[in-house]
Amino acid sequence: MSQIRVPEAKTSVPVADTAPSMPQPQIGDPGPLGLAGFAMTTFVLSVFNTNMISDTVGAAVLPLALFYGGLVQLLAGMWEFRKGNTFGAVAFSSYGAFWLSFAAYVKFVAPGLPAGDAGNATGLFLLAWGIFTLYMTVAAMRTNGAVLAVFVALTITYFVLCVGNFATSPNTIKAGGWLGIITAVFAWYASFAAVTNGTWGRTVMPTWPLNDANAFMLARRRPMMHQHDTTPVAH
Repeated sequence: MSQIRVPEAKTSVPVADTAPSMPQPQIGDPGPLGLAGFAMTTFVLSVFNTNMISDTVGAAVLPLALFYGGLVQLLAGMWEFRKGNTFGAVAFSSYGAFWLSFAAYVKFVAPGLPAGDAGNATGLFLLAWGIFTLYMTVAAMRTNGAVLAVFVALTITYFVLCVGNFATSPNTIKAGGWLGIITAVFAWYASFAAVTNGTWGRTVMPTWPLNDANAFMLARRRPMMHQHDTTPVAH
């Protein structure tokens, strides 16, 4: 009598059907691009705030705000997300949005505001960005000295311009313009240093890294080591 063979139950867990891991393509550092876009747009706007050039040609900043300060920084922020750099992604995406919203505000909103409300609206706009920049400055303390200088100067610039617009004080706004120029110079230097060091493959322009915890701890240990060093010195 023929036996009926019952198929054995498989006890092993099947291997998941996954594609073989592929090497992830490397992308260039988007940081220098984002800093350059921010620096140039900030510089041009700040020149107008200092009254070095007539306000009648102030609309020249809008194309920069839309494309270089806005769109390019936004793209740099997305690439920073791709690189896994949360700080760079938040910073560049946010300031790209700042310049896009600033261009829309100047073009479509500000002209329709009553004279007495325009300063308050602009002051509130700058106050909000000053608060954002202030807490980003805390995070920047773990990047490098060049980037930290940008955020410190930018925080002060925002708050000075905020006060100037709330108080409708041309002199305070002018002071904010000069601070903005300083901020732009810092940002240009940070961009220049990053792209030059990356291209040359070595440190040509210093950026003063601030995130080396081991170096920090070593610097703290050295004074203690010297204090407990009782080795006699030969005369």
